[in-house]
Amino acid sequence: MRKIPDGVFKPRLTSGEKKSDVTTTVATQITESEKAAREAKTARLRLSRLAYEETRPSPDPKKKAGSGKRRSGT
Repeated sequence: MRKIPDGVFKPRLTSGEKKSDVTTTVATQITESEKAAREAKTARLRLSRLAYEETRPSPDPKKKAGSGKRRSGT
């Protein structure tokens, strides 16, 4: 029995499918680059916040609020 060469029965993409594949690839690259930029910004802001919290003095304890009951003025 003869071996069938690779790709003989492989369906070829139409021009529309090729364009769709290119669009999908480009969109994926864009979203991945945006995700990387967002994660880098988040990490930078987190480090900045942690450094700020280390240098900031601890807040004073809050005063207790009243009972919340009001007297009627009538």
